[in-house]
Amino acid sequence: MEPLGRALAAKLTEQIERTIHLIGFVPHADWAPPISGAWTFAELLGHMLDCLAGVCAVLYAARPRELAHLAALQSRPVNFACAPDEARIRIEEYGLRIAEGFAALRDEDLGRRLPTVFVPEGETVLTLLLGNLEHAINHKHQLFDWLKLAGVSVATPDLYQFRQQNR
Repeated sequence: MEPLGRALAAKLTEQIERTIHLIGFVPHADWAPPISGAWTFAELLGHMLDCLAGVCAVLYAARPRELAHLAALQSRPVNFACAPDEARIRIEEYGLRIAEGFAALRDEDLGRRLPTVFVPEGETVLTLLLGNLEHAINHKHQLFDWLKLAGVSVATPDLYQFRQQNR
C-alpha cells in the first residue's frame, strides 16, 4: 500500500472499528430519539452501511479490473432497518473489502477524476473518498449521540481512537 492510501485507509479503519464498538452498545434496535422524524437505531445502522458501500464503490471505480469482485457489493441492501448483529457483520465485511481496495489503489489514482451522478465531469478519487469518510464519521457521531440520549454510558474514548505519543 502506498503512503497516501495507507494514511487514508488507516483513518477509515479507525472509523469502522469505533463504529463496530459503538454498535455493541445499542440497547434496542427499534429505539429512536424523541425528535420528529428521527430514525430508529436500526434505520441508522442500515444507512451506515450505505456510507461504507460508497467507499467500496469509489475504490471499484478507481481500479475496476483489480477490484471487479467489489461490484457484487452493489447488489447488497443498504438504507434499511438493520439489526445490530447484521450491521456489525456487514461493516466488518466492508472493512475487509476497503482494505483490499486500498491495497490495489495507487497514490496517483487519488488525483484522477471519476464521473459521478452529481458531477458528470468528475471529481477526484481523493475528494470522493473524503466525502464518504465524512459521511461515515458524521453518522458514527450520530450513533454516539443517540446512545447518550438513550441513556447509555458512552464517552469520548468510545468515539475516537487515541494515538500514543512517541517518547
